[in-house]
Amino acid sequence: MVAASLLFATMSVCVKLASEYYSTAELVMYRSTIGAVMMGALALWNGQTLRTRVPGMHAWRAAVGVASLCMWFYAIGGLPLATAITLNYTSSMWMALFLIGGAVLLGGQRIDARLLVTVLMGFAGVALILRPTIEHEQLWHGMVGLLSGLFASLAYLQVATLGRAGEPEGRVVFYFSVGGVVAGLVLAVLGDGLHPHHLRGLLLLLAIGVLATVAQLLMTRAYNFGRPLVNASLQYLGIAFAFIYGVVLFDDPVTWMAVAGMLLVVAAGVGAASLRQHRVAETSRLPDIEP
Repeated sequence: MVAASLLFATMSVCVKLASEYYSTAELVMYRSTIGAVMMGALALWNGQTLRTRVPGMHAWRAAVGVASLCMWFYAIGGLPLATAITLNYTSSMWMALFLIGGAVLLGGQRIDARLLVTVLMGFAGVALILRPTIEHEQLWHGMVGLLSGLFASLAYLQVATLGRAGEPEGRVVFYFSVGGVVAGLVLAVLGDGLHPHHLRGLLLLLAIGVLATVAQLLMTRAYNFGRPLVNASLQYLGIAFAFIYGVVLFDDPVTWMAVAGMLLVVAAGVGAASLRQHRVAETSRLPDIEP
């Protein structure tokens, strides 16, 4: 998980650099093309099939996942690096908010006050991050970055649903990548078209695709064999890595409000992950009740 977090942060650096040469749609398309080729080759190497019994579920996962990816890449191009990554990492807060909303809609369930505290803490952190770093033209990038976290939470929920349906993670990533190729190409054609390539741009595109795909594989392995809460906590190291990259490479400003906001978001995310794990453990210990 530590290696995956470092690779995702490094990929974000490449995205920020490549955004000077390519549109967001192009970055998504090329990143997804490399991912689809790598995952398809890996499946063939392992003798696995890419045929699926639930194409509709993959289509929905690809739709929300690609939407999140487009928004995240767009935010990276216009915001300090650590700010964009932190906003994308609000997915745990959004999932906690979904749990609260579900309790309210069902009516019979008591709202967990601890979940409410984590959500409020997380959004307080977001407010601290956005206030000193986002002004005028950056405000739109900030809102898009926050929405990327919302769509990422929907994508994670759909990945869990596909897992329960028996779909291997490699197949899920492959169809997500295919969705990114299609969506990126359509958006690029409808937008400014495809920009010409040069050596620096090609190297950045290759780095984005390889880093993202390897990071996804490492993260998948971590969640398959590690403890969920430990993984969820270590994942937030990506914010620290991005913060260092931003200061060293892009001269991003260091303010106490931004740092405090990042710490609040991390605390909220770890707290939400802990409460979700605790709830799953309690549910698994409940006795079976015969009808």
